[in-house]
Amino acid sequence: MRYVFLAWALPLMLFWGWYFLSLNDVSFGFTMLTRDAHDLVFRIYGHVLGLDPQVVPGLAARACIVDTGIILAIWAFRRRREIMAWIGARRDGRQGAAATRYSGISSSRSV
Repeated sequence: MRYVFLAWALPLMLFWGWYFLSLNDVSFGFTMLTRDAHDLVFRIYGHVLGLDPQVVPGLAARACIVDTGIILAIWAFRRRREIMAWIGARRDGRQGAAATRYSGISSSRSV
C-alpha cells in the first residue's frame, strides 16, 4: 500500500509544486517555472479540452480531491478491522470516563 501512496503523492506534489511556483513566477532561473510557461500550459490544456484556460486548474484540483478520496477509501477498507477496534476502544474509554465522572468517583482522589 505504501507504493500506492507513493505513486499517488509524488505526481500530486510535483504538479502542485510546479503550479504554485509558476503561478507566482518563482522561476529559480528555469523557464518551465515562469508565469509565461504556466499560462501557455493552461492555454494548451484549455484548447485541447475546449474549455476556458481559467477553469482547468479548478478541474485539476477537483480531480485530485476525488483521487485522494478513492485512495483513502481503499486504505480504510484494507484497515477496517483496525479502524473499528480503534473506534471501539475510544468509545469504551469515553463511556468509562463518563461513568466515573457522573458517579462521583474521581480517579485522581486518593482515599
